[in-house]
Amino acid sequence: MAFPAISPALRLERLQPPSGRLRMVLDTDTYNEIDDQFAVVYSLLSRDKLDVEAIYAAPFHNDRSSGPGDGMQKSYEEILHLLERLDISPQGLVHRGSPSYLPGADTAVESAAAADLIEKAMSGRDPLYVVAIGAITNVASALLLEPGIMEHIVVVWLGGQPPHWPTAEEFNLQQDPHASRLIFDCGVPLVYIPCTGVASHLLTTVPEVERHVEGKGPIGEYLASIFKEYHDDHFAWSKVIWDIACIGWCLNPEWVPTELIPSPILTDQLTWRVDQSRHQIRGATYVHRDPIFGDLFTKLARASR
Repeated sequence: MAFPAISPALRLERLQPPSGRLRMVLDTDTYNEIDDQFAVVYSLLSRDKLDVEAIYAAPFHNDRSSGPGDGMQKSYEEILHLLERLDISPQGLVHRGSPSYLPGADTAVESAAAADLIEKAMSGRDPLYVVAIGAITNVASALLLEPGIMEHIVVVWLGGQPPHWPTAEEFNLQQDPHASRLIFDCGVPLVYIPCTGVASHLLTTVPEVERHVEGKGPIGEYLASIFKEYHDDHFAWSKVIWDIACIGWCLNPEWVPTELIPSPILTDQLTWRVDQSRHQIRGATYVHRDPIFGDLFTKLARASR
């Protein structure tokens, strides 16, 4: 698949840490576990800085779904569940994504989400930030269906492991290797937030959630309940809320330090190979956990009042 060549100057401009109010869409496998719910809520409570134009349901397959299409549908329904508790209308905001992963390296899967992403990318103010916190299928499909959108978007994706790690394997990345490989190869401006050693810092506990989330309106009650139900034995237990790393970077890039690196090559064995001649992406190296959770807790308290 031939993608339009973006000049290094434009790519570097797109990869500058953002400031001001951002246009964004959120692509999420919301029912996969419990971190996506926190990220959806965090983005919608941050409308002073984030103009959330759409939320897309991404496919997933684990013990909470019978297949990627079922995972996508359950994610769609979970998004509606969250919006109801936030008293936000889903009309025109929420779109179903792909019912399957990419069947081949150059084969898109059409969906309402991919079509809406193309429409929004090709209209409005540049750039559109495409924040993806699940398998990258919907975004890759949109790029295959309309390669021209890469000149108008910045993809912010949480998935995989750091390029120095012995394996790239991680749930979001390994669900759809064709889509994952495309995102690193096509040249789209990409902000990459890996998991181990980066987003893995975003730990919280039952006592902290009981103090700062529970009781904060209908949405706080729901987030606290799914958090507490996720693990039966809460002794010395904490849970990573991975996906809020992407929202944190969009709100304040200093909370998620990054650097410009050559886009790594994802091998067939789901390992990394580094080629210094490749186009640049922005890779996250760390996450400052406290200011991100502090901002989320403050916004939940404010919304409940």
